[in-house]
Amino acid sequence: MREDDPVRRHWALSRLQWQGVPDAAEPWESLTAEPAGVEHRETDAGGAPALWVEPRETADGAVMMYIHGGGFVSGSVWTHRKLAGHLAAATGTRALLVTYSYAPEHVHPEQLDQVTRAYTWLLEQGTDPARLVLAGDSCGAWLAVSLAVRARDRGLPLPAALLLISPLVDLTQSGASYRTNAATDPFFAKEIVDGLAAGFLGPASATDPGIDLLQADLTGLPPMKIQVGGDEALLDDSRALHAIAGKTGVESDLEVFEGQLHTFQMAAGTTDAADQAIRSFAAWYARRS
Repeated sequence: MREDDPVRRHWALSRLQWQGVPDAAEPWESLTAEPAGVEHRETDAGGAPALWVEPRETADGAVMMYIHGGGFVSGSVWTHRKLAGHLAAATGTRALLVTYSYAPEHVHPEQLDQVTRAYTWLLEQGTDPARLVLAGDSCGAWLAVSLAVRARDRGLPLPAALLLISPLVDLTQSGASYRTNAATDPFFAKEIVDGLAAGFLGPASATDPGIDLLQADLTGLPPMKIQVGGDEALLDDSRALHAIAGKTGVESDLEVFEGQLHTFQMAAGTTDAADQAIRSFAAWYARRS
């Protein structure tokens, strides 16, 4: 493990904690530097606690709804507030961080229902969908894509774009990168993700319609920008989503950061790779806003 790679250290310690080593992990939010000039304001979004992350300089009316990751069992608006701050400042948006109930006590579709209510609440506040970007990391990215599909099917206005970080797409974990990147990914072994997915799904099946994004019809969805680490086990999830988008006529930009791990953007402000990724998201979004 390279001592100068905080993300690799984080995931290696998380694996030790998963294996029962006490006090092995470090706080998730400690990876991210505090963004300058960003204020926070708690709110209630459609009945769920949420957090506004507001840079001093934003484009009029531009909003990002951010759904945090955490394997459906962890993460919060507080663990991701600094990452959202960096993204919001770079894209010139106000970011609304939303949360959802944890598995396995709460199972699908409760989490998707909760973020749908938050999205509907945003629209009811007068947010212009043409100035709204939907973002998420890991399982939060699964929720973001699933929310966009649900919004389309229900006739709700769609966001202008999707920003997706290391998306969890395949809840059956069939991607070859679980094997080919087993030596480079210190945490995301297939059996770990199997357990997380099972806790989230409850009695549902990973191949049920409306759950399996490998079979999803993405027709009509907004452009999406996908970032993924080249060393992570979920690499093929991003490749699959990019391919599915292309087959259904959805504009998709896939960016693979070689040598990087799952959600390496959490090290925004502390590593060059994370800062480069944030700038890349902002440049892509600027061309569509």
